[in-house]
Amino acid sequence: MVSLNDHPEIRRVFAGFHIESVPIQYTVGGAKGVERRERITFSWGDSAEPVGLFGRVQPAR
Repeated sequence: MVSLNDHPEIRRVFAGFHIESVPIQYTVGGAKGVERRERITFSWGDSAEPVGLFGRVQPAR
């Protein structure tokens, strides 16, 4: 999973991946925040369950 600024070049580079766009507020040095969009790129489809750091977790019995 990668999170990057929403920019046309980012969209082009990751065009083959599942991508979602979310609102974000950038704030620098205590200044007033600026509303922008962030692109979250996944290496798996939205219907798949990612393995995670420790493999698939088995449900407790």
